[in-house]
Amino acid sequence: MLNRLQRVSTKAVLGCLSFILLIASSSIFAANEPEDRIDPWEGFNRSMFTFNETLDAYVAKPVAEGYHAVTPQFIDTGITNFFSNLEDVLIIVNDVFQLKPIQALSDTGRFLINSTIGLLGFFDVASHIGLTKHDEDLGQTLGYWGVGAGPYVMLPFLGPSNVRDSFGLAGESLSGLGYTQIVDPVAQQGGLWILRNIDVRAGLLSSEGLITGERYTFFRSFYMQRRAYLVADGVVEDEFGDDFDDDFDDSFDDNFDETDGFDDDGFGAESDSEDF
Repeated sequence: MLNRLQRVSTKAVLGCLSFILLIASSSIFAANEPEDRIDPWEGFNRSMFTFNETLDAYVAKPVAEGYHAVTPQFIDTGITNFFSNLEDVLIIVNDVFQLKPIQALSDTGRFLINSTIGLLGFFDVASHIGLTKHDEDLGQTLGYWGVGAGPYVMLPFLGPSNVRDSFGLAGESLSGLGYTQIVDPVAQQGGLWILRNIDVRAGLLSSEGLITGERYTFFRSFYMQRRAYLVADGVVEDEFGDDFDDDFDDSFDDNFDETDGFDDDGFGAESDSEDF
């Protein structure tokens, strides 16, 4: 039965990958999309956004609130650190693909230290000795090699994405290096996925006050700006001149540091995405 489910899951992922490749063929190699083509599937995307918002309101958020209420802070932090450590494996691979040997060595050191001294990553020892956490994924690697983002797309359950990042997400799922691959039975993999997403959603509870304006537009803008920032490694073009460079960079970094959970794994987001 489990083997059958695995075959079905593999076929589903391959089907999604084929679909992504099909729609990517006309847009993925364009580095910069005109503004009126950023969200050409807005009707579909808004429908998926409504679906995700409903799922979040009636399932994900209540579960996350319950989890947050009964889980001691040090356990919550430890679970977050545990998954973050497992994700470092894919980060290291993408460091290599992006020709960042120093960062790859640093992230390898993080993983080894946290996996041993940090008790399988439950404690983030590496950060305390100066090994900074990085954020890399296959979508960013494709962007590094010049693959354009393509149109914006709202994925069911997973949240905001684009054609390039959807392709990257599918590739990572097929790589066998994801955090769910540390266990074999499909049921246990599903349990890890659910726990990870509950943990992510609980981390976003305190960030909801940052949402302003129309929610769909807010999440689309946030996602696109955040991904552009990550693909460019924080090197953004300043349209206002050099006088604003230092203040803008410091403010940008501080805001993201303070809203740590508000990332690609997203609010139904990125999706770094493996999320609700």
